[in-house]
Amino acid sequence: MLNNYYLSTEGTPHNNAKPGDFARTVLMPGDPLRAQYLAENYLENVRNINTVRGMLAFTGTYKKKPISVMGSGMGVPSMGIYSYELFTHYGVENIIRIGTCGGLVPEINVGDLVLALASSTNSNYAHQYRLDGTFSACATYELLEKAVEAIRASGFPYWVGNVLSSDIFSLYGAEGESGFQKWARLGCGATDMESYALYCNAAYCKKKALTILTCSDSDITGDSLSAEDRQKALKAMFQVGLSIGTEV
Repeated sequence: MLNNYYLSTEGTPHNNAKPGDFARTVLMPGDPLRAQYLAENYLENVRNINTVRGMLAFTGTYKKKPISVMGSGMGVPSMGIYSYELFTHYGVENIIRIGTCGGLVPEINVGDLVLALASSTNSNYAHQYRLDGTFSACATYELLEKAVEAIRASGFPYWVGNVLSSDIFSLYGAEGESGFQKWARLGCGATDMESYALYCNAAYCKKKALTILTCSDSDITGDSLSAEDRQKALKAMFQVGLSIGTEV
């Protein structure tokens, strides 16, 4: 059980970093190689602090301020494990998820930034809290406000609202396109697979969290970003995440 090593000076079964290796703020892309790319191309004085299961993590500085970056893996369970351990075992205060999403509404075009004000889900993740109802998982307003300010200053196109964190990757889902549009009807503008777990853990642990996404595919138009355009769009997301990550 996790409680057995909360006060340990060692790592966890999933993370061989030592307490103190992580900065107060961690950027979390799903792909550990994207975390490595971010660390190698944007940070200075970089240290590799985790290699367990290939889920790479790094700590360095951005504009002379400490910040960490770590992969989360795909889906609610993976994000649930890594973000919970960062909050509880490593003393991380802020986690900013940076990833891609599928657009579910016409207002979101491929390449646009999506800020998850809240996250709906078809996952059973919140069952662990034994609530007599449904938990609405929300972003931390302080981080959301800073992200909106940074994006407006940069001129990047963006959308703010509810996203669907699905246990089913939309391209493979048996319910098909029409099933995801039922969520869009209720205002879920995009779909990812991790935000709900992150927001639940932040709420439970009294920490701060925000998801910033790049729309890579549109379920409305069928458009998707080319490899070249995807790299450009991700850089916009990286810049916003880094700018607010060093302010909190």
